[in-house]
Order: sequence, then C-alpha cells, then structure tokens
Amino acid sequence: MSVDLSQFIPSFLEESFEGLALMEAGLLNLHPGDNETIHSIFRAAHSIKGGAGTFGFNNVTEFTHLVETLLDEMRDGRREVSSSDIEILLESVDCIRLLIEAARDEQSYDKEKVAKTSTRLSETLANHPSTSNATLRNDESVNNHSPGVDSTISDAPKDEGALSEAPVKNQYNINFIPELSLAKTGNDPLFLFSALAELGELTIFASTAELPALTDIDAQELYLHWNILLNSTASIADIAEIFEWVEDECVLDITLIEEAQINTESHQDLILDNNPEVSLSNNESPAEKIVEVSSETTLSLASENQIEVPAVNNSTIEKEAMTSKPKSKADAGSIRVGVDKVDSLINLVGELVITQSMLSELGNDFDISKVERLTNGLEQLLQNTKELQESVMRIRMLPISFAFNRFPRLVHDLAIKTGKEIELVIKGEQTELDKTVMEQIGDPLTHLVRNAADHGIESQEVRLENGKAVKGVISLDAYHQGGNIVIEISDDGAGINPEVIFKKAVEKGLIDSSVTLTDAQTYDLLFEPGFSTAAAITDISGRGVGMDVVKRNIQALGGRIQVDSVIGKGSTFKVNLPLTLAILDGQLVRVGTEVYIIPLIAIVESLQIDDKLINRVSGDMVLYRLREDNVPIIPLYQIFNLKAEKKDLHNALLVVVEADGQKVGLLVDDLLAQQQVVIKSLKDNYQQVDGVSGATILGDGSVAMILDISGIIHMALERAQQTQTLSSYSVA
Repeated sequence: MSVDLSQFIPSFLEESFEGLALMEAGLLNLHPGDNETIHSIFRAAHSIKGGAGTFGFNNVTEFTHLVETLLDEMRDGRREVSSSDIEILLESVDCIRLLIEAARDEQSYDKEKVAKTSTRLSETLANHPSTSNATLRNDESVNNHSPGVDSTISDAPKDEGALSEAPVKNQYNINFIPELSLAKTGNDPLFLFSALAELGELTIFASTAELPALTDIDAQELYLHWNILLNSTASIADIAEIFEWVEDECVLDITLIEEAQINTESHQDLILDNNPEVSLSNNESPAEKIVEVSSETTLSLASENQIEVPAVNNSTIEKEAMTSKPKSKADAGSIRVGVDKVDSLINLVGELVITQSMLSELGNDFDISKVERLTNGLEQLLQNTKELQESVMRIRMLPISFAFNRFPRLVHDLAIKTGKEIELVIKGEQTELDKTVMEQIGDPLTHLVRNAADHGIESQEVRLENGKAVKGVISLDAYHQGGNIVIEISDDGAGINPEVIFKKAVEKGLIDSSVTLTDAQTYDLLFEPGFSTAAAITDISGRGVGMDVVKRNIQALGGRIQVDSVIGKGSTFKVNLPLTLAILDGQLVRVGTEVYIIPLIAIVESLQIDDKLINRVSGDMVLYRLREDNVPIIPLYQIFNLKAEKKDLHNALLVVVEADGQKVGLLVDDLLAQQQVVIKSLKDNYQQVDGVSGATILGDGSVAMILDISGIIHMALERAQQTQTLSSYSVA
C-alpha cells in the first residue's frame, strides 16, 4: 500500500518554519557553555532535515546536513561557540527558509546566496579535530544525547594508522520494538529501513509473535518487531540519528558486534538469542528468514507469515511528494487555534440548536399567548448569534508576537552593519490581532524599525558625548485601545528636528515658506513621496525614504500613523489599526435616500454647523473654522451626484473626519446609528468604485456603501482649482 505523503506536507512546512524561528531565536541568545540551547537548535535542524528528506526536498536536506554537522560539533564540545560561527549559522537559517519557501511555492530561489553560504559552511567545517577523536566523541554522545538508546561499544584497540587506510566496516545488531501507536503519529518503519540501507548492507528479521488474530487487528496499530543486522562504516551515533524521530515511541538497542565483516549465517544464533520472538518452522531454513535490503530492491520481511512490501527509496518518495506539492502560499494557509476557542464555538453552537428547537416548537402551534416566549427566544437568538460572531472572529486572532519575532534578528543584523550597540525591547507581544492584518503590517513595521536603527539611534561616540548609554534602545509595544490595536515603535535616539524637516520641504517645493505648521503637521511631511532629511542615502534606510509607502500600506488597512519626537530624547511612531478587516465599527449617515457608513476610526467629531464659522474662498471651496483648523467642507451629495434634502449649510450636519493627515468635514443629511458591519469587497463582487472601500448588508436587507475617506479627499482635490491645494487650507 503506497502512502500519500502530500497530506503531511502542510504540517511539515508549518513545523519547519516554527523550527527555523526557534533556531534563529536560540542563535541570537547563544553563548559558550549554553548546552541546552545548542541541543534545542540541533534538534530543530535535525527535524527539518529529516522531514525534508522524507518529502523529497533534497536541496533542503543537503544544505541542512552541513548546518547539522556544525551544530553537532558544538553540541559534543568539539568546537567552541564563536560569534563568527553564530553569524554563519544565522545566514544558514535564512538559506534554509529560502529553500523551503521555494519548495513550497515551486519557485526559484537565490542560488548564489545559498551556494556562497554552503561554501562558507564547508570551509568552517574543514577546521575540525581529528577523525579519530570525532568518531570517539560521536560514539560517546549516543548515551548523552539519544534517550532510549542502549549502546554497547567494544574496547578493541585502535590502530593509530587507521586514518590513512580505508574505513573499516563494522557489524551492528539493532533491536527495534516500536510502540503500537507508532503509525498513528505518521511514522513508518519503511522510511527508517530505507535510511539504514543507505548506510550499508542491511539484513532484516521481522517478528509477528505479537500479531493478534485477523478479527482483532486494528489497522492503525503496529504489531511487528524487528531485529536488524547492518554492515557499515557508520558510527553508532549515525545509526541512532535515524531513529531520533521515534526515540520516544520505541525500545531501541544498538550493539556493535566486535568482529568486522562477519558472515550473516554464523551469527544467526546471536540474532535469535537477542530476538527470541523470531522463530523458525520445521520446514524453514535460517536463510529463508534473511533478506538483503537496498534502496533498489523489494523489502521482504519474512517470519511465520510472509509480508511483502514495495520498496521505498528516495526517488519514490520524491516523486510522490513533488507531484502533489502546494502551488502557492495561499493554498497552504492555516491557523493554529487554541482548544479553548474551539470549545467555546462548540458550546455556542449547542446554545443555537437549543434556541432553534424552542422557536420551532413555538411555530408549530402559535397563538397570541406565546408572544412573550417568542420575544424572549428571539432575544436569546440575537445574543447567541453575537457571541458566535465574536468567537469566530477570535479564531483569526493571533498574538502579535508572530509579527514581532522577526525583529530580534533584524536589529541584530542592523547593529552589526551600522557598528552600533542596539538593544531591542518588546512589550505586549501577546496582544492579539487579526491574521490578515498581521500579515500585511509586517513590512511597514520593518521599515520603521530600520529607520530607528539607522537614523534614530546615534553612533556610540555621539551618544557618549551627549551623556547617553553606549547601547541604544528600540522599543516595540502593542496594546488594545477601544476597538483598535496600537503599535508603538520608539527609540532613544537623536529625535526629529521640525526645523530641518520644514526647510527640506520648502527646498523641495512641498510647502511655501510663509506657511505656519504645527509640529504634528511638520512630522506629516515625512510621509510625502521621496521626502528625506538624510545627508546620505544608505542601503539600510533613509529617514523618510519610503515612508509614503509605509503610510499608504497602513491606510490600506484602515489605520493611521502618528509621529511624536523630542530632540535629543528620541522618537515614537504610533500605528493605530483595526483589530480585523472583516468587521468594521461604523457610523451610519443618510444623504438623500442613500445610507453610507463612515468608519468610526476616521471620525474626529460630529457637529451642527454654526454660520459664523463658515469661510468661503476662491473657487467652490468652503472652509469651516474648527478651533485652530480651517476644515474644508465636502458635500457628499456632490461627490456621489445625489439629490440631497438640504443643500443649505445653515444648521446642517457636519461629520469631521481625518485621513492622510488632513481633516475634512463631510456634509450629510442625518446621523443614524452606530453599529458593527461585515465588510464585503466591491472589487471582488463588482468593481472598484472611487470613494468607496467596500459594502455591507444592513438589517433590513439593503446594501450600504462603506466610505473610503482618503479616496473622497482625493476626489475633492480633483474638484478644487488647480492653483490651490487642500493642504494649504488646513493651516491657520
């Protein structure tokens, strides 16, 4: 029976990326003598290597083998932990990630980078102790690092000149007794035997003594035991490594038989003594019990009942895995959900079933006396539905640590590249955020952290001159605020000088020198396309270079970004985001006969217009004096060509909103309720509409459009006169 390996590939990919994250975190905190961390890094690399080999990702297996070898030397004490080795291992983690992503997506990867790192690994490994010492340590390490393995090593004297001769083949006796449940965990002894066959000449004895009657067999349990003879130049550690994946699910005994190149028949008594469960019938000869195994032959496990199994080799595994690999990242998307969240869903579904049963019973023979029970049932249904909605949304919520985990490595690399000492402080990493939002916020946060390291934190000399600690600090913090999540990226660096920004903006023609701006409005200039105050553009970042993209990406998520800075003390970039892109807290407004939804996150305030505060300027632009700001008024009926009830501004309703650092007032006919709405994509279901970010279905079944505030401001700009800009009206 062939095994469909493709079903296990998504799990392998997910576990591999988790393993890489574990390796990276461990390497960043690794120091000499930290054996526990080295062991955990080694185990992660070994698991990735073994899984990649199983699924035919040979380039991953070959590259990871080099990494594993280097880690093994550290693990066994043959190599001291050094900063240079840590750096090459960190580069290797990047390469393994590239290889796995390429295998997952069936795409090409940076072969030059992988080859260069592979060469560096090989050169690093070339500087190692003598083979004899290495072999001895490997053998000794079995007892130290392979739980469950009982090894017996002979005390035969070593020939000092053996290193110059061909490796001597040893014969090993391997007694392998798996637990009944081994197959349920996705492990198959055939793969283990195939890997053993690559080490040398293999002979396998199978015992069916524990095999129950046919009617009592559980197809998911493993009843066979095996005794194996292996002629190989490999060490006991090499053999134990093959069984490392199943070491907690079996009894394993590896014994070195002292005489080399022993004839199999002369040791049948030894094998049978070690495995008394293997028995011969009166008509069988010992030779019928022994089958030579290689990667190109059929594996025949003979005992009291003959069992024929097709051979499993690397090419077969590779063929099966490659023919059914995922085609893209989207195909393999998954979320790990806590059992408590699943239990909550199950309980709520149970409550819904009870409520539905009650309402159905009322409908069978309804009369006016049952109105109160009907009302109570509907209220209960409403409550259950709301709780179910919240529970379903919580399933998509993941700790923001999934996004923050990339930054320790990033800051580590930036510190080396810039020659600075930088400490990263992470807080609020358990704050939960929607998976979709988290996937899209990664790049903007990365750019902000790069800016902080490159241009926020000063050089060591400057920090000492200013009486600061040599080590700069970058802080990442996340917390909930209302229905949103706030992410703060702070540094204790030089801060941002508003005067420098203003002068640069005047030089670039972005503003007039006569304009007066607040600090907040000045900081907003950082997000203008191509704006930068950096004296020289580096390959890391330039304070302001690409910041327009950062802001655009954040706004695409329905969020906003604010800047606060103190010269000489540091800067803080505050990103405010909705918790999810699937549900929106909105304000319903009416314009004519149409109902629109304004995202609450964009609303500054709502008010009734005071005629005394209205100012008209050239063109069709009307401004409203709101404390220190002149806010342009945008009649929504003009934007969407509607027939409004009231076009006169006298006592009209104005909803003041903010986007792109610009406040505007939306003229509406009426303010309706505030409610959560489920967002439906117009682009997917119809087409993109200017000024509209999506749609939703209201309780009465009607469709309401969700306004895109940035888009509406852009549309209003197009209506303004070419000689004037909206930004010039917004200042006092």
